[in-house]
Amino acid sequence: MTAAFAQTAPAPAPPPSQLEHRAVLPAALQPPVQAATSRAPAAAPSYILNWTPDSPWRHIPLPPASAFFVVSPLERLKIILQVQGSAAQYQGVWHGLRKMWREEGFRGYMRGNGINVLRIAPYSAVQFSSYELFKGTLQSPDGSIDTPRRLLAGSLAGICSVVSTYPLDLVRSRLSVESASLGMKGGRTDGRSSGIVGMTLRVMREEGGVKALYRGLVPTCAKGVAPYVAFNFAAYELLKLQITSWDPHHEPPGTLAKLVCGGVAGAISQTLTYPADLLRRRMQMVGLKDQALGYEYTGAWNAVATIIRNEGLRGLYKGIWPNLLKCGPAMATSFATYEVSKDFIDDWQREHERKHERNDTADSGNR
Repeated sequence: MTAAFAQTAPAPAPPPSQLEHRAVLPAALQPPVQAATSRAPAAAPSYILNWTPDSPWRHIPLPPASAFFVVSPLERLKIILQVQGSAAQYQGVWHGLRKMWREEGFRGYMRGNGINVLRIAPYSAVQFSSYELFKGTLQSPDGSIDTPRRLLAGSLAGICSVVSTYPLDLVRSRLSVESASLGMKGGRTDGRSSGIVGMTLRVMREEGGVKALYRGLVPTCAKGVAPYVAFNFAAYELLKLQITSWDPHHEPPGTLAKLVCGGVAGAISQTLTYPADLLRRRMQMVGLKDQALGYEYTGAWNAVATIIRNEGLRGLYKGIWPNLLKCGPAMATSFATYEVSKDFIDDWQREHERKHERNDTADSGNR
C-alpha cells in the first residue's frame, strides 16, 4: 500500500486528491471518481503567463514597481523632450541628463517618480489581472486563442488600467515638467516641487475641477494605451511560444529568456505606438495656466496636424531614444517579476492544497 501511494502521489494528473484517497482507503470507503466530468488541461497551453487555472490566486498579481526607480531619469527626460516643442532646451539623451543634473541634481532625476510608483502598482495590477480575465473569456473551449483575440484582450486590459490611474499619470506629467527649464510662465525656478497633493489641487483649482484630471483620456485610450498594451502582450506571448517550440522538450522559458522576451516586446510596442504616447503628453499640457507651453489644441487630430505642420514628422517621435533605453529594462523586469511572483504564489497554493489533502487522508485513516 505504501508503494502504491508512492507511485501515485507524484503524478500531476488532476485531481490528485482522488488518487491519494483511492490508494489509502478501503474499497468500500473510496469516493467515486468523476473522470468523465473533469476537464483535462490543454497539452500545450497558449496563455502568456504562468498561472494555475484552478487557483483562486490567479488574478492577484504583484506589480513590479521597482523597475521605475532605475529608469526614472530616462522617463522624466522622455516627457520633457515630448512636451518642449520646437524650442529644444534639452537636446538628446546625454545632454538632457547632464542638464538635469547640473540644474536640479539627483532630485531632478527622481522628479515625479514618487507618484509614478504609486501609479504603476495599481496600473500593473489592473492590467495584468484584467488581461488574464479577458483572455480567459475570449479563448476557445480547448484553451487556445488566436492573435486577434490576444490583441483584443490586451486592448481591453490597457483601457481598464489607464482609466483606473489616469489622474495620477496626468499629475506625474505636470510634476516632471514643472521645474524643468522650458521657459514656462508658471514654472518653478527654485528647484522645488509642488508635490503630489499640491499639483493635484492646483490642476483642479485652475483648470476646471475633477474633470481636468482626465484631460486627454479618450485619445489616450483609443490611440495610445489600448494598441500599446495589445502589441505588448501579443508580442511577448508570441515570443514565449516561439522559444517554447524551439525546446525539444517544450519546456517553458526560464527567467533570462523571459527578460529578453519582455524587453523585445516592450521595444516593439513602444516603437509602433510612440506617436500616440507623445500625443497623450501634449494633450495633458493643454490646460496649463496661461498656456505656458503654447499648446492650444482643440482635439487629438488637430494636435497631430499642428505637430506635423510646426515640427514635421520627426516631431511625433521626440524623446523616443530615452524611451527605448528605459522601456527595455522596464518591461523586461515587469514581465519577469510578475511571472516569478505568480510562480511563487502558485507553488505555495499547490503545497497548501497537498498539505490539506494529506491531513484529510490522515483524519480518514484515524476514523
